[in-house]
Order: sequence, then structure tokens, then C-alpha cells
Amino acid sequence: MTSILKTSLATLRNMSSKPLIVICGTTGVGKSKLGIELALALSAKGENYPYRGARIINADSMQVYMGMDIITNKVPLEERFGVEHLLMDYKKPGEQLTGPEWIKDAINAVEETHSRGQVPIVVGGTSYWIQHLIFPERMASLCKSAEESPGDKQTPLPSEPLSNALAALPPELLSLFDDLPEQAPTADLDPQLSLRLHKLLAAVDPLVSQRWHWRDSRKVLTNLRIIQENRRLASEIIEEQSRLTSKPRYRTLCFWLYAQPEVLKPRLDERVDQMIAQGLLDEIKTLRAIATAGVGPESQSPANESQQMDYTLGIYQSIGYKEFHEYLSAPEPSEAVFRLAVEQMKLGTRRYAKRQVAWIRNKLLPAVNAANAESQAECGQSIVPMYLLDATELGEAWKTGVLDIGNAITKAFLEGDPLPDPSTLSQTASEMLAVRDRPTDPMAVLSANRRMICPVCTTDPDQPVMVDGVKWEMHERSRGHRRMTGRDKRLPRSPSAYKEVEAAFNSEDGPDT
Repeated sequence: MTSILKTSLATLRNMSSKPLIVICGTTGVGKSKLGIELALALSAKGENYPYRGARIINADSMQVYMGMDIITNKVPLEERFGVEHLLMDYKKPGEQLTGPEWIKDAINAVEETHSRGQVPIVVGGTSYWIQHLIFPERMASLCKSAEESPGDKQTPLPSEPLSNALAALPPELLSLFDDLPEQAPTADLDPQLSLRLHKLLAAVDPLVSQRWHWRDSRKVLTNLRIIQENRRLASEIIEEQSRLTSKPRYRTLCFWLYAQPEVLKPRLDERVDQMIAQGLLDEIKTLRAIATAGVGPESQSPANESQQMDYTLGIYQSIGYKEFHEYLSAPEPSEAVFRLAVEQMKLGTRRYAKRQVAWIRNKLLPAVNAANAESQAECGQSIVPMYLLDATELGEAWKTGVLDIGNAITKAFLEGDPLPDPSTLSQTASEMLAVRDRPTDPMAVLSANRRMICPVCTTDPDQPVMVDGVKWEMHERSRGHRRMTGRDKRLPRSPSAYKEVEAAFNSEDGPDT
């Protein structure tokens, strides 16, 4: 096994030599099945093999919640075949779990698995979590205070840029900074507080505020908490991170399971039908009962339930919960409303799969490529080999194209044998892995993703329409923008026009990002 440690000393100083296997991709491609099969194969190696089996670490942000197995698409216990699954079913439905909190839990699970001589296999579709688990020093932690002992906890003096920004705040914004809300407001339910939080972030840290839409109140509040806790501007932290080279935490093998969209779409539609047949509506009713009883973060009285739903918190973000709200709230639900809810859930599932692919190609893959380019220059090999496995076809084709190849590459990775060129596995792999270079250091990413206000589509200056800068030209060509441009400016515009514009631009058939 000495051949495993082939990387240079300079590289090993920044990374654990112990292995980590990651399986990512869209919903409906067999990620969980591959993880279980790899774990079973490792368990069957025998006592003389250096690794004593494997454990799966869940990286699906909805499967962390207890119960609700249908709406979160958990693998049934009998189909796990005894393979231990960590970070699954460990949060109550009403709890929130942030990315930094999951990463801290995942690191503990990885280290515990390594201590047992086993291989950790991270499986899930929340690629944002996976990316920050692989690459440290790219996420400002909100868990820092939890990691400090009471004796070590001290309040640092604010940085000079933060001191200057706070000194210039008007009293009402300074008061808001000193007393941030515990929970982010929902823009639809409390637009004024959402706008005030964004105005506060813009006054304190203008550079970071341009990254987030005012309606994305959770991200806005997160950045304000980072500033408050670290006593530095978020942009100062990002600039510091940009000066650091992000090495992977572990010797990592990545599998990206991918299916062609024209084949995946009907498969996802069929999955929704199966979920409904298995009792999806009963689970949604249970979640609604939890929320109404005051257990969840969207707790409200039954009288206000139909007006006061927050679909941005915890398990209530699951696709299906929001879509069936009208049907389950109606005194006499109709078949037409039911069919509409089903179609909305199918559409939401397809959109989510599209976003999952976009994140992998635009965020995770460029980060992997940058790390591999540096390690190739240092030691002549990729430090985070990433393979696309074509999961377009199921059955025997999935076994040969996904499982057999995955097993062979895993064996070579763990035993230190030469690995194949990722682009040679299939034509699909060659095409999908060939992405143009994108900025990966945090400061460049921040600058590239700043949002711009569209004066044409903004009907209320207090509620501006904000568009990602890289999508500006596409926004100008969108139907909604052209419609607003051609309107008679003397006519009053609908207060909700900006929502129509954003909805049109973010439609399923919109451009990939």
C-alpha cells in the first residue's frame, strides 16, 4: 500500500492521505445505489485488505431530517443491505441545518470512519456542501463559537473598515445590526424586513451586498452574522481566503453520475407518480400538522395557515410540500387542482435536476480542475480525480456503465494503481467534463456574480428587480423585460410585475448557468 502515497510532500502537508469517495449528481441517477454497492464490495474484500469496509455519509440537505422518507427520497432500510448511513435522520423536521454545521458534522463522521479503518463514501445531491467539504478555507464558518471553549471565547475588536462602516450607519440600521433577527424573514411575508436587512448589508459591506438579491434574506442575514461574529467585513474574509491556496482536505475520488436530460425527465416524472402512490400526500399532511402545532419554524395558527407558509426553511423546502398546499388547503379539493399540483411538482423536480448539473459544471468541476492542475504541476498526478459515469440507461447498461466502472476505479484509487483518463470513459464524459475555465478564488467569484438593478423592470424603487450580472444580456432579451420596455410608461404598472419578470427569466427553459 505504500504506492498509495505518491503525492509530493508539499501536497501532503495540506491534505490528509486517507481516502474519501464522493458520489454526486442529479436526483434519479442511482447515487445511493452506487454508494451502497461500493460499500458492499469493500466489505467483501476480507481481513487482509487494508480497509475494513465503508460507511456512507449523507450529503442530501433534505435527508438529514427524521422520517418523511417518501418526500425526501430516502433509500428504504431493506435496500441498504446493512451499510451504515451517517448524517441521515438526525435532525427534527422543524430544525435548520446550515452548510457550515453540516460540514463540521461531516468532518467528524469522516474522521471517525477513518479511525475504524473504513472508507467514508459521501453520497448526495447537495453539491454546495460537498464542494466545501472537499475544499476548506472557502466558507466563512458560523460554527466557530461552538468550537471554542468558554475560556477561549473573546470578543475581538472590530476591524478598521468595519468600525468606519458602523460609525456611518444611521441609528435605525445600527440598531438592526446590534439586534439581528434570529430567523431570516421570508420576502413574500415580510418584504420590509428583508429590504432593511439588505440595506444594512449594503451600507456595511457594499461589495458583498451586490452578490445577493434582497429577496434572498437567508444569505443576506448569514453574511451579516458572519460580520457580527468575526468583527470583520465579509469581504475582508473573502479577500483573505483569496490569498490562500485551497488544497483538498482528503485524498478524494469523485464520481459524477449523469443522465441525458431527454431520458432523465420522464424518469423523474415517473418517480413523482410513484411517490404519490406510496403515500406522499400523507407525509405532507404530517408536515403541515407539525408546522401548525408549533413544532416547526413556520409555526402559525390554523386560521392563518393558508396565508403564512414559509417554504424556505428546513424540510419544508422539499419539492412537493409547497406544490400541494393549495390542494390540501381547499375545503373541497378538485381533481383539476390535484393535477396542477402534480405537474408543478414534476416541473420543480426537473428544474432542481437542472440546477444540480449547473452547480457541478460551473462550481465544483472548475474547483476540481484548478486543484488538479496545481497538483499535476507539483507531483504529476491529479489530487482529486473526478469521473463522470453515464447513468442515462438503467438495468444492465447501468451495471456495466456505472457500477462495474465505479468498482474498478475505486479499487485502483484505494490500491494506488494508475487511474484512467476521465475523458476516455465515454463520449458523454468527454463532452460534459470539458468546461471552460472559471474563476475559483472567492474574490473573483464575488466580482463575477454581482447583481445589477434593472431600472426598466423595477416598478417600485423600494423593491428593485435584481439580475445576476453574468445574465444581464439574457435578461434584456427575455420576454418579460421586452414587455416592460414596450409598455406605455404613462400606465400604472402592477406592483407584482417584478415577480413576473423574474419568474419568466428563471423558467425551466431558461439558459444554463
